[in-house]
Amino acid sequence: MAEEKKLLEREHQNITLRDRKKMIITGVQNVESFNEECIVVDTLLGLVIVRGANMHINKLDVESAALDVEGEIALIEYLDTTAPQQKGGFFSSLFK
Repeated sequence: MAEEKKLLEREHQNITLRDRKKMIITGVQNVESFNEECIVVDTLLGLVIVRGANMHINKLDVESAALDVEGEIALIEYLDTTAPQQKGGFFSSLFK
């Protein structure tokens, strides 16, 4: 029963941010790179980039696929490689 719960938890990807200082990301498959200013994480829903200052990884739990980060978190961004890229910019769509 406990193993089934863990398997279900691993199928989801969540980001919990508390006071812009503590973050937990679940559904982590791999930590691609990290330093005090940028952490790149491969998750079930694609790459997540976290930018900030004085960031450090407290814990990477392989069994629950969770990453615990502390620091001054300024930006959380998904890199969506599945979305079609739009050619041109804002003005090219206006003047079609």
